[in-house]
Amino acid sequence: MSKVVLSYSGGLDTTVCIPLLKERYGFDEVVTVTVDIGQPRSDIEEAERKGNLYADKHYTVDARKDYVKALFQLIKANGCYEGYVLGTALARPIIAEKIVEMARKEKAEAIAHGCTGKGNDQLRFENIFHQYGFKVVAPMRELNLTREWEIDYAQKHGIEVPVTKEKPYSIDENLWSRSVEGGKLEDPSFIPPEDIYEWTAGWDKAKDEPEIIKIGFDRGIPTSVNDVKMDGFELIEKLNEIAGSHGVGRTDMMEDRVLGFKARENYEHPAATVLVTAHYDLERLVLTRRELKFKKIVEEEWAELVYYGLTNDPLFDDLNAFIDKTQERVTGWVKVRLFKGSVMPVARDSPYSLYREELVSFDRQGIDQKYAEGYSVFHGIQGRIYRRLFDN
Repeated sequence: MSKVVLSYSGGLDTTVCIPLLKERYGFDEVVTVTVDIGQPRSDIEEAERKGNLYADKHYTVDARKDYVKALFQLIKANGCYEGYVLGTALARPIIAEKIVEMARKEKAEAIAHGCTGKGNDQLRFENIFHQYGFKVVAPMRELNLTREWEIDYAQKHGIEVPVTKEKPYSIDENLWSRSVEGGKLEDPSFIPPEDIYEWTAGWDKAKDEPEIIKIGFDRGIPTSVNDVKMDGFELIEKLNEIAGSHGVGRTDMMEDRVLGFKARENYEHPAATVLVTAHYDLERLVLTRRELKFKKIVEEEWAELVYYGLTNDPLFDDLNAFIDKTQERVTGWVKVRLFKGSVMPVARDSPYSLYREELVSFDRQGIDQKYAEGYSVFHGIQGRIYRRLFDN
């Protein structure tokens, strides 16, 4: 008996895959696996219901702790790719590892997913699946299916789907971020309607008074909100709620996909925006100028590896080793002001601060200012020599 394990979200693509894997690929048994990385409980329950209804067997795997651990590393790295906070990208290799575990348990001969041939997720998943030697089946890509065809196919087969031709959005949601794409959103000139957003308030509904919140960090990891200690999952959920009520964390962007296509993407990520902004501000207080300069180079490479789904590359471990070393001093707190979609650091403190008031204050004589006179004589000297040669 041939068996395939399907990475299952409960959405249109993966639900349509269940009968397709039997009809078009001849598998006798389809096992669906949903990996919990902080999706709404209702989404998990819906995936479980549909998996049990349409597949031969269903599993739900809890990977929330693994995901939060990865998110902490993202915060340390100020993880961002072209303005995207990498919520989906970081999750995919974690999901793939869990799928592999279940495929081994079920002794499946193949692993299937519902990704198209146009996006990034096919590469992120398959990099891990191929690492463990599994045959990969991708019906959406291999059969060149359109979303409209899938909706018609589902309706003909009596399959419940969460989208319609009028609202054909593809939504991916987890603890860190919520992405919405498809339909009219694929037109860069189309202004998204407010009903695509769920985590963030619009300008007319965002709170009319600013709010200042305090984020505590220990070695680069956020540990408290307004001096209340929280575990990672609770802290991110809390900040999604607080910052979302102020409209913080919306991104509407043109994104360069791995395959080279430009795609219009819409994201919501309130907690991510606050945490990365606050973390970077604290780094500015405790890291040296040269550390900050070099870390930006590291961060860019780190983010690209995550975006490409290459977290199993040895370079990723190398970059994390450097990042972890810099975080030994990133301890303290930052206060940020939230208001009408904006987040602004307004105060910060750390026992490892490199700031010295006596050196920069207009009202203190920490150094003899005349020492700077000699420095200023030589500052920019090569440029001045150049100008004298060619401008006169």
